Amino acid sequence: MNRLIIIIIGLILFSATAYAQKPDTVRLRDEIERRQRVRDSVAGKRVITDVITKKNKKLYRPDSTHSPSLAFKRSAFVPGWGQLYNRKWWKLPLVYGGLGGLAGIYIWNRGNYKDFLRVYQLKRAGANQPDESDPQSVKDLFARAAGISQTTIENNVNYHERNMQLCILGFVGFWGIQMIDAYIDAKFIHSYTMDRDLSFKITPGIETGPLYASGNLPSITPVLKLSLTF
Repeated sequence: MNRLIIIIIGLILFSATAYAQKPDTVRLRDEIERRQRVRDSVAGKRVITDVITKKNKKLYRPDSTHSPSLAFKRSAFVPGWGQLYNRKWWKLPLVYGGLGGLAGIYIWNRGNYKDFLRVYQLKRAGANQPDESDPQSVKDLFARAAGISQTTIENNVNYHERNMQLCILGFVGFWGIQMIDAYIDAKFIHSYTMDRDLSFKITPGIETGPLYASGNLPSITPVLKLSLTF
């Protein structure tokens, strides 16, 4: 009987000792995570965006009152009006430079077309000289074209007529392009923002290779580093 009691007491003590030596996995895991966070905070870099203050404002903010359709209609009525509405003043010289250049080329080709056409009509009619009512440009061209065949004069008529048509198409196309440009700019102002939270930077750098046994200096390679901020 005494032996049985001694055995039972021994088993109880052994179980208590074994339970006391069992590691606390929850506490151990928390301690490991705490130490890892400390190491990360010391060696790593914080991946957060800057706090927006008075000195660090967003460059652009969406403007819900800005109407893309209104910018499109204004550019349709008057070239460059949509760009003014979008506050893109620097695009006005491009718009009027392109349209003005096409208009100037059209006027020049139209003048030559009319002169060559009149000279062709006179040559075909067998006239020896232009009429008194003809402009001076026709008289000068008729004198220069004395030894030129009617086919050559007809080719010049067709050449300038084709250039006139191309200028008209280019003028209409450029007008449409500036309308689309005004709409796209207004769409970005209305719906999107560009700020410091999204940026990229390219900087030069140098990467050193491992030091090999055969050489005394490590290999050096110039590189470009791209930094993205979201």
